[in-house]
Amino acid sequence: MRLKRYDRDADHSYTFGVFPTLELLDWQPGQAREVLLHSRGERSAGVEQVRDRCRRAGVPVEVNDRLVERLAPKENTYAVGVFAKYAPRLTPDRPQVVLVHPSDMGNLGTIIRTLRGFGVGDLALIRPAADIFDPRVVRASMGALFQLAFAYFDSFDAYRAAFPGHRLYPFMTDGATALPDARFEAPYALVFGGESSGLPPAYHQLGTSVRIPQTNAVDSLNLAVAVGIALYAASQRRG
Repeated sequence: MRLKRYDRDADHSYTFGVFPTLELLDWQPGQAREVLLHSRGERSAGVEQVRDRCRRAGVPVEVNDRLVERLAPKENTYAVGVFAKYAPRLTPDRPQVVLVHPSDMGNLGTIIRTLRGFGVGDLALIRPAADIFDPRVVRASMGALFQLAFAYFDSFDAYRAAFPGHRLYPFMTDGATALPDARFEAPYALVFGGESSGLPPAYHQLGTSVRIPQTNAVDSLNLAVAVGIALYAASQRRG
C-alpha cells in the first residue's frame, strides 16, 4: 500500500505519536495495518512498547524515517500507526453525546477524550461534521477515539429515528433549565450545536433545554469546555 498524506476519502488513517499508537494497538488491534517508526526514537521506552504490542498483535513494523517525516506534521514524531477506518455501533441504552455540525478538529478530539474521562462511550455526529478519522482529531483525543463508539447521521431527525427512547437535553445559551437544576433521566442524550452558531431555537421543543450559567463577559463557552461541564454535571445528577 502506497502511503501519502491523510485523505478523507481514503480507507485508512494515521496515529501520530507513541501514545495514540499504543491506544490503537490496545483497543483496536484488528484495525491496525502497520506501524512506522523513526530511528530517532529507537531507544525510547515508548517505542519498545509499540514494538511489543505489534509483536503480540501480528502487526508489521517498519523503520522508515522518510515516510514518517512525510506523513507526520511534527518533527518529533517517533511512531505512526496506519489503521483501517471502521464503523462501530452505538448502544441503545447508554448515555450519548450528540454534536450537531461540529467543525473544529481540535474540539472534536478534546470532546472524545472528555467523554471517556466521564465514562460516556457513545458519540453521534450530525452532518455536515468534522471527520472523526482525521489525524488531528485522533491526536487531540490522545487515542481515546479507539475506546469510543460513534456514528454519523445525515440529519437530527435520522438520529431521533434510530434512538427514539433517549431523553434529549439540548444545551443552549438561553436554555429553559439552569444546569444546577437539571436532572438527567437515563437513557439520555446531551445535544450540542456547532462552534459558530450553537443550536437553533427549534431545539427548545425537542426536550429539556439546558443552559450553563455564565457571566456576560463572553457570549458563549468553547464547545469542548461546555461539553466537559455538562458531562460532569450529568455524571453527578443522573435520574
